[in-house]
Amino acid sequence: MELNQTEEQPQGLELRDYLRVLHTYWRGIVAITLLVTLLAFGWTFLQKPVYEAQSTGMVSAGGGSDINEVLAADNLAKSKATAYASMATSRPVAQAVVDELELSTTAIELLGQVQVETPLDTAELHITVSSGDPAEARNMADAWVTALAEQVEKFETSGAGASEAAVQVVPMANATLPTSPVSPNMKLTLAIGAVIGLMLGFAYALIRNHLDRRIRSAEMIEKQFGVPVIGTIPMDKRMQDRRKVVETGTVEFQSDRASHAMSEALRELRTNLSFVDVDNPPRIIVVTSSVPGEGKSTVTANLAVTIAAAGKRVVVVDGDLRRPVVTSMFDLVPGAGVTDVLSGQADLEDVLQVWGQVPNLAVLGAGRVPPNPSELLGSRAMADMLEQLAAHATVLIDAPPLLPVTDAAILSKVADGAMVVLNAGKTTVDAFDKALGNLARVDAHVLGAILNRVPTQGADAAQYGYYGQYYQQDEEEVPNKGGRRKLKQPRRPAAPEPAPAPSPSFSSESEEEFTALLSGQPMQARRTPQTRR
Repeated sequence: MELNQTEEQPQGLELRDYLRVLHTYWRGIVAITLLVTLLAFGWTFLQKPVYEAQSTGMVSAGGGSDINEVLAADNLAKSKATAYASMATSRPVAQAVVDELELSTTAIELLGQVQVETPLDTAELHITVSSGDPAEARNMADAWVTALAEQVEKFETSGAGASEAAVQVVPMANATLPTSPVSPNMKLTLAIGAVIGLMLGFAYALIRNHLDRRIRSAEMIEKQFGVPVIGTIPMDKRMQDRRKVVETGTVEFQSDRASHAMSEALRELRTNLSFVDVDNPPRIIVVTSSVPGEGKSTVTANLAVTIAAAGKRVVVVDGDLRRPVVTSMFDLVPGAGVTDVLSGQADLEDVLQVWGQVPNLAVLGAGRVPPNPSELLGSRAMADMLEQLAAHATVLIDAPPLLPVTDAAILSKVADGAMVVLNAGKTTVDAFDKALGNLARVDAHVLGAILNRVPTQGADAAQYGYYGQYYQQDEEEVPNKGGRRKLKQPRRPAAPEPAPAPSPSFSSESEEEFTALLSGQPMQARRTPQTRR
């Protein structure tokens, strides 16, 4: 058997993978983004407001009688402005401001609240002072320009002994009183918090996606294991409480959209199964799973009804001799079955039960629970019984899970192929890999995987299929008499006039004829099934 398994993992995520991650974990991303934004919002209330005030001084180098002297004085003022910018951040200027305003801080601490800028190619000095009090910020800015002007005058007159400085700093307009704090910036803080939250949320989603070992899509199975997904069965609320046969084998109007989705998915599985091997179509098919609770028995029973509805003879064999459930699902008589035939205590035609709703569907129960199930399933008598059934019908074997016991692997060895059922969003990659390994060790032929219980609503629905959306596209809301709005049923052709009930289109053989056919006895007269139009 070739499973085409590969150990190579995808080199990287594609754009649609990122979109799928966002679609799956969007709730976590939104929650983290809101949390970080709220933290940023709370942080702003813990910070003291800071106000800034700005005062301007102009460096003046005197004037002249002609244009050349004016240009020279202007160039001198611009060059002096750069030097005075350094002087403005000196300790003597800061100490003069402290003394003038009688501040409680030191000159060194005050220098940390001052910024001096000299615009390019100008003789201006912009002094910006920050403080927790807006009035104090304004007063310090004005006092700083005044202190700088005095310091410049002392510097310019100290060397030459001149009474008037050739270059001086002239205070310009007084600083205005700031009305709003410059820090913290609420809008900027919230924006940064939202961006950081989005980044953390997306990182969380990628980590969750990387650590999540559950199988969530058919593409994941085909890409990682090389096993084709031949069926995708949607979740059906009718089977949430217990195992149940929901298919009836007849074409009838169903108002429940979930019923349409289930029926269509089973028909698609039936069609795909017929094209698995066109030259040698499988007649004995084992339906198993990795672990218990993945819905293999329900899939087997409803698939059998769907195949029988197409006019083919089907026999469902309960191969789970440890925990048999098939007869109870079909509401048939339990107690006798496979173990009685294999032990020679009963004949096949005595324990084979035809399901009344579909005459060309028969069920062979498990019988009494034996002490050695594996030995019985691997016996030559079991192989001969399956060959006898397969000569006249398609045989579906409901086998136990692959990981707890070896019964399914033993049955797969004598069957034409095996189908592995997975529970969407529950079965892990490791469990499915071990299940395929068990089949590979007995050289079993894997027909494909069946993804069961896929959601039709919610964030995960887009990964699996379109059943929930497809059956809503023809519905529209119409007003009800009471003012409420109700859903209009899908548009369908008008029903024909009542006519006498015809014979089932899939088969018209009686239970005795079908039982005799499966047991190998000749039929005296066979009626040709009608063709469904």
